[in-house]
Amino acid sequence: MPSALNLLFLSSEVAPFAKTGGLGDVSAALPRTLHRHGHDVRVFMPLYARIDRKKFAFRRVETLRELPIIIGRRVFEVSIYAATLPGSTLEIFFVHCPALYSRASIYSHDGDEHLRFLVLAYAALECAQRMRFAPDVVHCNDWQTAMVPLLLKTRFAWDQKIFGRTKTVLTIHNLNYQGMFPASIVGDTGLGDSQHLLHQDQLRDGRINFLLHGILYANAITTVSPTYAREIRGSEYGVGLDGALRSRGSAVKGILNGVDYEEWSPEADKLIPVRYGPEDLAGKARCKQALLARAKLPALPDVPVIGIVSRLAGQKGFDLFPPALPRLLAKERFQLVVTGSGERHFERMFRQLQAQFPNQVRFNNAFDNEMAHWIEAGSDFFLMPSRYEPCGLNQMYSLKYGTVPIVRKTGGLADTVELWNPRARTGTGIVFETYDAFGLYWAISEALKVYRDRPAYRQLQQNGMAQNFSWDHQVEHYEQLYRQL
Repeated sequence: MPSALNLLFLSSEVAPFAKTGGLGDVSAALPRTLHRHGHDVRVFMPLYARIDRKKFAFRRVETLRELPIIIGRRVFEVSIYAATLPGSTLEIFFVHCPALYSRASIYSHDGDEHLRFLVLAYAALECAQRMRFAPDVVHCNDWQTAMVPLLLKTRFAWDQKIFGRTKTVLTIHNLNYQGMFPASIVGDTGLGDSQHLLHQDQLRDGRINFLLHGILYANAITTVSPTYAREIRGSEYGVGLDGALRSRGSAVKGILNGVDYEEWSPEADKLIPVRYGPEDLAGKARCKQALLARAKLPALPDVPVIGIVSRLAGQKGFDLFPPALPRLLAKERFQLVVTGSGERHFERMFRQLQAQFPNQVRFNNAFDNEMAHWIEAGSDFFLMPSRYEPCGLNQMYSLKYGTVPIVRKTGGLADTVELWNPRARTGTGIVFETYDAFGLYWAISEALKVYRDRPAYRQLQQNGMAQNFSWDHQVEHYEQLYRQL
């Protein structure tokens, strides 16, 4: 049996303590699964003011209190707190620094945003030293911790006892968020006489990109799906970093995110009205009735429900809706239940659709976790027409709930949903390729056509429910990567 690994894991989000998207889910599920597999995992994140310390029974780590974190000419005093990750025995370590983290939101546009996450990086590495914890791998996530590989090669290189054999992995959850700052903050990196290792062309242009430096210096770069790893090495999705990613060659790998089926499966879900499984879908029909009642929509026989749970952003494909959705709603018999918030023009669009089609559309303008579970369980289809999607989790949830996904062929959606083939009776969803309103119109029309063919729809549901994207399976790819470094 392979030996256990020492893993230091850094993230700006870990659910349920702090979450704005998939990063929070992955940063909980992956370390929890690695811990369950016997590895020594130490997870560090900021102790944001919005985290309810009483709810999670925090304790102060007495050996890690009032630590001076010195970055350049700045000194920050931090203390470390710990709390057990729900559903696990894994402890999460929190960097307490009120000067940086006592703010209304997780992220800010304040002038010290770079320092908020540099302190996280420095604190985690210094705590590893004080714990005498020598990590085999430091696993960083997104721009917020992307400077760690360079810090290990410079500021912390002297400590060979702790970091002498340490390798680094940077996971990119969304390349569009890069941590771009003015070059004037270079002194705040604490790199001192190692500043020549920063990207000099960018500095001359007056900026520093944290994510770029992670790409340049990490031993391995992973993305959250194989297709996204290929897409971001091209100019269309590379957001200016495609050249740097191509230059790393085989060091860039795509590893598909997993799903926590203890939370997201109809057999185990504690939030849905009725539990069910692939052998008996009567419970799903009851969940649909409950969803319609909660949404205050009429329960109409043989009328499918399409669900959406999403951040309302251009990335998610909502700019395709105005040319397609009103025509479809006027022509076809289906209902649409949406929960989410985001860009105001998309919120306004869904309000207008609800006003125009009051018996067909219901919009809940908020992220409501319980409602998200009800939509997954009670809908017949789940719509994700994304412009790009690094991985996506909801389409994988939907498959397990027998809620047929309607997706665009991009990123993780392409890796997890196979187009329905009516002749072979294979496939798990409805997939369209061209990013335009016609593609969306075709996909929804095709889904409604399949729904009217009840045996075909039942087979499509069963195909999806048979898929397995559990973290216990996906974590093996990370273990293999860690050992190969």
